Amino acid sequence: MVKPVTRINVIPNLPEPLSRLQELAFNLRWAWDHETVALFRRLDRDLWETTGHNPVLMLGMISQERLQSASDDPAFMANLNAVSEAFDEYVNSKDTWYETHYSDIKKPILAYFSMEFGITECLQSYSGGLGVLSGDHLKSASDLGLPLVGVGLLYQEGYFQQYLNADGYQQELYPINDYSVLPVTLQRQADGTPIKISVPMPGRELYAQIWKVQVGRVPLYLLDSNVPENTRQEDRILTDRLYGGDKRTRIRQEILMGIGGIRVLEALNLRPSICHMNEGHSAFLALERIRQLMTEKKLNFYQAKEIMASSHIFTTHTPVPAGLERFGFDLIDEHFTDYYRSLGLSRDEFLNLGRENMGSYELYSMAVMALNLSAGSNGVAKLHGEVSRNMWQWLYPNVPEHEVPVDSVTNGIHVQTWVSREMSTLLDRYLNPAWRSEEERADVWEAVATIPDAELWRTHERRRERLVAFTRTRLRGQLEKRGGALSEIEAADEVLNPDALTIGFARRFATYKRATLLFRNPERLKKILNNPDFPVQIIFAGKAHPHDTGGKDLIRQIVNLAREADFRHRIVFLENYDMNIARHLVQGVDVWLNTPQRPKEASGTSGMKVIYNGGLNCSILDGWWAEAYTSDVGWAIGNGEEYPEAEWEHQNYVESEALYNLLEQDIIPLYYTRGRDGLPREWISRVKKSMETLAPVFNTRRMVQEYASKFYMPNYKNVLSMGENNLKDGLAYTNWRNKLSGAWKLIKIRDVQISKTQIKVGSDIEVTAYIDLGQMTPDEVRVQVYYGKLTTLGTISEQAEAIDMKASGVDNDGICKFTAKVTYDTSGERGLSVRVMPYHRYLHTSFIPGLITWAS
Repeated sequence: MVKPVTRINVIPNLPEPLSRLQELAFNLRWAWDHETVALFRRLDRDLWETTGHNPVLMLGMISQERLQSASDDPAFMANLNAVSEAFDEYVNSKDTWYETHYSDIKKPILAYFSMEFGITECLQSYSGGLGVLSGDHLKSASDLGLPLVGVGLLYQEGYFQQYLNADGYQQELYPINDYSVLPVTLQRQADGTPIKISVPMPGRELYAQIWKVQVGRVPLYLLDSNVPENTRQEDRILTDRLYGGDKRTRIRQEILMGIGGIRVLEALNLRPSICHMNEGHSAFLALERIRQLMTEKKLNFYQAKEIMASSHIFTTHTPVPAGLERFGFDLIDEHFTDYYRSLGLSRDEFLNLGRENMGSYELYSMAVMALNLSAGSNGVAKLHGEVSRNMWQWLYPNVPEHEVPVDSVTNGIHVQTWVSREMSTLLDRYLNPAWRSEEERADVWEAVATIPDAELWRTHERRRERLVAFTRTRLRGQLEKRGGALSEIEAADEVLNPDALTIGFARRFATYKRATLLFRNPERLKKILNNPDFPVQIIFAGKAHPHDTGGKDLIRQIVNLAREADFRHRIVFLENYDMNIARHLVQGVDVWLNTPQRPKEASGTSGMKVIYNGGLNCSILDGWWAEAYTSDVGWAIGNGEEYPEAEWEHQNYVESEALYNLLEQDIIPLYYTRGRDGLPREWISRVKKSMETLAPVFNTRRMVQEYASKFYMPNYKNVLSMGENNLKDGLAYTNWRNKLSGAWKLIKIRDVQISKTQIKVGSDIEVTAYIDLGQMTPDEVRVQVYYGKLTTLGTISEQAEAIDMKASGVDNDGICKFTAKVTYDTSGERGLSVRVMPYHRYLHTSFIPGLITWAS
């Protein structure tokens, strides 16, 4: 191997009139702007496809003759100028949602950390739904004008490229990404040298350089450890693969992203005001920010921890304990012994930040640490919030499950990224233009009812035809690469029917998603798919994790079934699922199918994408569909039942039968019942209802606004307040927190009295509590009446309510009196209790582990 003596960067040679193309290519706003994409396609349609929709690579490969021809073409130049003007207007606009709502407060820096970002298919820094959600989050933050920056890792090999062997079994390829032809920019010092940061590793420092991806108005900074300063091969290849390697690799990637990510922002003079951890992978960032504050303000760990918690938000995407990131204490000792000493902590104190008891052993949980060091946490759907509160109740002893302080913000999708150009044109014709910029407004989508049925149906039909053509082309390419028989390759041109009811199923192939639920009764499925009058076809896509043999086997089963004569023209599996395949699927299918085991789907967003493209959902009532479903917008498989593990086989039978029944008795007849004009009027009515009802809700514009109004900005106001006068209020708060554990032991509820034990519906009772607060004062506590129905065990049910009691005097013995009135609107036997919890204006929740006193 010959090493070069120097490196030369060869850049596109654009004629001066085309110079703006370079800027347009390096800002990924083109990933959600149809006009910019059309401009690049206009330069060279074939090259746009062969470069994987990468305008940076395309500009480096296109001939100088074609560039000169374009610069001499008045029509092309007019197109370029129009796109450039729209781009300038977008990136320079001051009239954004953020400016409208928060212009009166000092602008923060909001840092969003994620292990993966799915922004466009040519930048392979994502594996699936989590990454696409992260990318959509950045896009909507850009649209809203939110002062947000993204932080993650840049992977030399990205996530794997999937191909199938002759038996249909998944194989993995890891092609090397060439950063010089990707829309990424190396960040440099004024003298041109790359900006580098380092993080501690056992016996050495790990170095990384920084790449910037511009996503509209939002910069995304990605760390890359493949630099000469890292003399060990294991360090240079640390950022090679997303979710690759063993636990040691993973903890080092997460140290780099968490601790290194904070150091990156520091090096770029972008100290964050708020840090949002998208999953627990980046939770080490909280330690680094605590260390910074300790050093700069001469605080101890616990002071800095309480102050910094106000600026940390944690979003969990995991509905099952097995999916959480945990490390053995040996890896923690290996990587953090010097670090926790620098924080002034003992080993046990450090381990307690993330300690999770697994039964016969303990592990260090990234999610537990994130919860312990954050002032706000949430699941990603209403049902997932409930599941998360159940998962984490052990962290909050004596707190009723429904009051565990884990909120929920339901996921969404970035509409402009996922809606087809044809549907966009139709919506432009009949809807308020605000559908593009204020898609969270329900009144905007009410106008869907005015779209003529024929136009809506023809628009969707065109996208289905495109999907079938795309699928045939991709299938033919797959078979040629695999060395398939000539007859099989030629038959690829005849698979699927552009007019048939088309079902899509595409996602990560984890076993709980049950991709083969539809195949439990192959004979029944054959009759459904091959009905000559009412044909049905299914397109599958998805990757299994390289180590998930169960998921790989599901793919193999589908591929081999699709080879059988009765299924060959009705079932297709598309290899190497990415954002390009996803776009074609969600824009063209009639029904999106989702069959997870409830409640293992945290949210799911793929089904949301079909809403905006005239498709309908058929799903288990899990994740987002549990809150979205009504009978007039789609179909539910089952009624939200949850089965114990011993009954999973029975569950699969019951739910597969329910799915067959839905297809045979509802979905297929509705699709093929046509009027004299050939239109499925009832089907179209359901599509319209789906768009009107769901479109304003399940988008990332609504989602990011919710994060801003619920977490980012309220927490930021606390951060500003605590930081004033050299942390005067912040230190006062930490002193108050420090005294709590000792003072709380002295609190005693001496007596609880009620005015009546029997009342009529609509009447109220007075509740009086006499409480010895010890060293606490009435304004430092929250005293509540907790009341609700009784269970058969005589305890208050989980559907209980709580109301605050008011302090109304102190007697000579220092006993404080609290009172409240409780009204009962229904009859029956009820239970009531009183509790005391801490209160402070900077306390994000009164439910502090160990600090809740109940009346005995």
